Amino acid sequence: MSEPLTTETVAAWLAQSPFIRFLNLTVDAVDEKAQSVTMTMPMRPEFERGAGSGQFHGGPIASFIDTVGDYAVAIVLKSGVPTINFRVDYLRPSVGSFLRGTAVVRRLGRTVAVVDIDVTDDQGRLCAIGRGTYSAQAG
Repeated sequence: MSEPLTTETVAAWLAQSPFIRFLNLTVDAVDEKAQSVTMTMPMRPEFERGAGSGQFHGGPIASFIDTVGDYAVAIVLKSGVPTINFRVDYLRPSVGSFLRGTAVVRRLGRTVAVVDIDVTDDQGRLCAIGRGTYSAQAG
């Protein structure tokens, strides 16, 4: 039986990617049994929709959704997996000092995994939702 994953282990995986390091994500919770992961992405000037707006641009939100979804599968397979497809529904302007994303694996099949991702702002308001499909074959 393998050791349970820790938030530090998943954070070390994140640090291996220069782009993900740029997002400056932190791992808040890892639950292998529930096949879920929660991460936080802090606001930074490069992520603003418009200078001084305090609103996150949709691009970083989409990257965040894809990353959190991917890692929900990775914690189960103990390996990174490629994205097949994902979609984002933006529900309200995303503002504040950070966004929190929680991903839950809905189905882990032999070849494909389906993951739902909720993104909330620093007030706990649901700002965006995503659904990703990822390869279920460890890469």
